[in-house]
Amino acid sequence: MSAEDRARSGFPEEPIYAELARLGKALASPVRLRLLDVLESGELTVDELAATAGLPVKNTSAQLQQLRAAHLVQSRRDGTRIHYRIASEAVSMFLGQLHDFALDTAAELREQVTAHLGTGDQLEPVTADRLAELLADGNVTVIDVRTEADYARGHIPGALSVPIREMAERVQELGGHDMIVAYCQGPYCVSSPRAVRLMTEAGHTARILHGGWTAWARAGHRRQTA
Repeated sequence: MSAEDRARSGFPEEPIYAELARLGKALASPVRLRLLDVLESGELTVDELAATAGLPVKNTSAQLQQLRAAHLVQSRRDGTRIHYRIASEAVSMFLGQLHDFALDTAAELREQVTAHLGTGDQLEPVTADRLAELLADGNVTVIDVRTEADYARGHIPGALSVPIREMAERVQELGGHDMIVAYCQGPYCVSSPRAVRLMTEAGHTARILHGGWTAWARAGHRRQTA
C-alpha cells in the first residue's frame, strides 16, 4: 500500500507506528533483553558478552546487530575486536522504567522472579534510591559480589569487592555498620540472595539491592571505577 493509499484509508500515521513497532520488536527477545542487562556493567566485547550471558558468539553478534539497528546500543572497533555499550543514559533509564512497569503490572512476572531468586519478602530488598540515602548517611556497608573484572568496570562508590565464591570464607570480616547491602549484576542474578543468606546466618543484618547493579546504573546514580 502506498503512502497515498494509506492516507485515503484513514491510517496516514502507519509509518510512525511502524517505527515504534520496530523498537518493540528489538526488545521482544529474551536474549536481547539479557544482553542489555549485561551491558549495564560497562563496555564489553562480543566475546566477553557471549561468555557472561552464556551464549554462542555468533548468536550474540547477530542479536547485537539488531539492538544497534534499533539505536539501543553503540559499538566501536579496536583492531579485530568490536566493543559494545548501551547507547545512552536515556536508553538505560527507559529500560529501567520498562522493568519496573512490568513488575508492577504483571503478576506472572513477579511470581517468576520470586521463584527464580527464592527471596519472597524475607530478604527485604533495598531500592537503589534508598541505598543512595543510606550511603549519604554513612550507615551501610555495600558488598559487590560480582567478579573482580565487573567490579573494575564500574561499581557503587565505596562498595567492597567480595566475589560470591569468596563469601563463605570472608563473611566474618564483614560488618561495621547497622546494615549490609549486597548486589550482583542484574535484577535476576542469584548471587546476592545467596550472599545475604550467608551473611544472615553469620549474624549480620543484610539485604539485597533490588535490581542489582543494573538498577543502580539505570537510576542514574554515581558510579566508581577501579
